[in-house]
Amino acid sequence: MFSRGWLATARRRLDPGLRVVSQRVAPATRHRHVRRAGRLLGVLVVAAVGMILGVLVAGRVSADVGPFHAQFAITPSVNGGTDVAIPPLGSLHLDSHSGPAHLSVQLTSLDQQRTKALVTNPVALDQASGGVVEDLRTGMTRLVFQVAGVSVLGAMLLAALLYRSMRRVATAGGLSLALLAGTALVSLSTFRPSAIEEPRYEGLLVNAPAVVGDARRIAGRYEQYRAELQRLVGNVGKLYDTMSTLPVYEPDNSTIRVLHISDMHLNPAAWSVVRTVAQQFNINVIIDTGDITDWGSEPEDSYVASIAALKVPYVYIRGNHDSPRTQAAVARQPNARVLDGGTVTIDGLTIAGIGDPEFTPDKSSPNNAPGANNGAQLKINSGQLLANSILEMQRAPDVALVHDPAAAPPLAGRVPLTLSGHTHKREVRRLANPDGTAPDAARTLLMVQGSTGGAGLRGLEGKDPTPLALSVLYFDTKKHELQAYDDISVGGTGQTEVTLQRHIVKEDKGAGTAPSASPSPVPSPSPSR
Repeated sequence: MFSRGWLATARRRLDPGLRVVSQRVAPATRHRHVRRAGRLLGVLVVAAVGMILGVLVAGRVSADVGPFHAQFAITPSVNGGTDVAIPPLGSLHLDSHSGPAHLSVQLTSLDQQRTKALVTNPVALDQASGGVVEDLRTGMTRLVFQVAGVSVLGAMLLAALLYRSMRRVATAGGLSLALLAGTALVSLSTFRPSAIEEPRYEGLLVNAPAVVGDARRIAGRYEQYRAELQRLVGNVGKLYDTMSTLPVYEPDNSTIRVLHISDMHLNPAAWSVVRTVAQQFNINVIIDTGDITDWGSEPEDSYVASIAALKVPYVYIRGNHDSPRTQAAVARQPNARVLDGGTVTIDGLTIAGIGDPEFTPDKSSPNNAPGANNGAQLKINSGQLLANSILEMQRAPDVALVHDPAAAPPLAGRVPLTLSGHTHKREVRRLANPDGTAPDAARTLLMVQGSTGGAGLRGLEGKDPTPLALSVLYFDTKKHELQAYDDISVGGTGQTEVTLQRHIVKEDKGAGTAPSASPSPVPSPSPSR
């Protein structure tokens, strides 16, 4: 038998060797795991690059949609979304989903023979329109399967070229399928059906009403969307056949269309934009919330003479750049209605308004002198004066007008909608009720318009010209409630691009809250413009 001393001696001799072996085996194991992870990451990158290349090369299909030849395409993207291009009318951009896949649908051309057959045969037109949604579904299905196929094929081909290993090629194919599943999951989980209600239009201004559609007919549900799509196909087909330049969209005669403009600032180019929008959108009344001039001087009186050429009722309130002389010059126009504490009713829509209490055409004016702090109180007092006048009416007006949004708080709870300008920046928000109720429970919606004149010469001071801003508001004729509005922006001086964003006005859940008669808080002073 071995003695205990001998065993202890042997252990002391063996321990250093075992430690050496252990120290050599552990790093080797770690290095092996790191190399495997690195190889897997490399295959993942190769698979992703191969998928992108495959989609860019062959990620599109062609299909017939009604009388159109259309092209469907999916491209890699950070923000997702959907574009619908209708040459030469323009394009619609929908915030339909998030994720790494962007969907594009382009109506490339019309089949001339099919279009003539549709126009001459009403039955054929109805049949073709009824199959539009099915055509779209078929095109999208083909696109999805083709993109999936070319993605996996692209990943495997690139892996084969780089690795020449069947195992890694198979791994790249499996990883591409996992990436496809992840992309589909993100797109479906972030899909927003309501995006069809608020498209952004880019193209020629004259085509905007036809492409975006009438506010009261905009799709809120699938069947409504289907009807609009059918109408668009039918109308565009007819107009292409007759060599017209834009599709005629039959307007809903029961909708009251109001064009809101503000802060023209003597820009002569603005009148042509206003006139075009008034004609193309079948405007019933134009509302101008002030600053039509820069200095309110006599030579500027000739600028307001363009109001008469619009041949549409023109409701105006004075801005801080407009003098009493300017207000009188506007009042002389045959289609103008000047408000300064009163109301006017046009096509059933009752409008109240008050002019700006200050005349400050430049910052050296007394009301803007350093240390003068009565400007904000003047604004709030003018808003309170209008609110008091409204309280004495048997029926509250549908719209109230102030030039500076600083005058709007006293109107909270008095009217459903208040329009203003002055800041040269668009803003839409709910006014807090005088009792301090949170804005999301308030009834009055405040809409601040940008500068329809592109801020005049001031618009050229920055790096980029200030765009011309104006909005079309849609009211229903029964309750005179705002249903939707289109924000239109025309590129500043020297630019011609046009964008149109459709907004649907959601029902205000706090509309039933009884307003309080307590005074509104005094806001902080607003900058002079």
